[in-house]
Amino acid sequence: MIRDPSLIVFPEHSLMKPHHTLLPVLASALVSLTLPASAEDARAIFEKFESQKAEALAAYLAATPDAADAADAEAMLVDAYLEMDQAEKAAPILQKRYDSMAKGADANLQELIGGVIQPLFAAYTKAGQKDKAKAFIEQAKEDLKSNPQGPQIMQFLDGMTSQLAMPSPGDTMDIAFTAMDGTEVDLSKMTDKVVLVDFWATWCGPCVGELPNVISAYEKYHDKGFEIIGISLDQDKGALEGFVKQRKMTWPQYFDGKGWENDLAKEFGIRGIPATFLIGKDGKIVVTDLRGDMLEQQLGKLLGEG
Repeated sequence: MIRDPSLIVFPEHSLMKPHHTLLPVLASALVSLTLPASAEDARAIFEKFESQKAEALAAYLAATPDAADAADAEAMLVDAYLEMDQAEKAAPILQKRYDSMAKGADANLQELIGGVIQPLFAAYTKAGQKDKAKAFIEQAKEDLKSNPQGPQIMQFLDGMTSQLAMPSPGDTMDIAFTAMDGTEVDLSKMTDKVVLVDFWATWCGPCVGELPNVISAYEKYHDKGFEIIGISLDQDKGALEGFVKQRKMTWPQYFDGKGWENDLAKEFGIRGIPATFLIGKDGKIVVTDLRGDMLEQQLGKLLGEG
């Protein structure tokens, strides 16, 4: 994902290598994973392994809560829960870690913010618990206001709060505009369609990387009731027009030339792209931030494979 460069970024904690005492736990989970005799899609295999890994890590923490690598185990368990869209299980672990960490001059800000505050905020928002996300950020602002880097931290946390304007599953989006090609677009009048709202830009590498998946889904499901609304954060209209023509992106594009200050992006709290929202025929968001073949999988459920 490409983020608005005006935002301060604290890299999220990443465990590239598990602690050596955790290797037997993870190895046990891997050995116990029995692949089906019949074909199964990659996501199902991935989730089956993540589930067994999570069970093994949870059992390890329950049996040895004071282990030297307990923090590593918790971090990996949180990652597994988030990968499986089980944010409600990740949140209490992260809250516990946050409560136990230093907040003053001796605070490890990269670990505290990147490793705990950001993922906990993401867990709450992904679970649709915006009130809890907002309350947590207010708590963090109070806890960190006396930190030597307080002003920068407050700016960063305020930026996170602004993301709460970003719609989540179950929400609706009020979008109406005249597209770059003159098409009149009104999402409220598209209730007979499943619609992907796609915030993107031609200069966004991850956005361009996802395009083959988006185009494939459009070609497969457009005749069955699938539409796309593009919201471009480009500033060069000519470059955008050339790009969409070359890539045969025939769906309407919103363009105002304001880049990160794009009116619709600001309205919906978009601070990183690609940002996608799949809208069902009831006008409500079904799922957000689809990647890879997940878009086609969702469309298969909503529009049928036949």
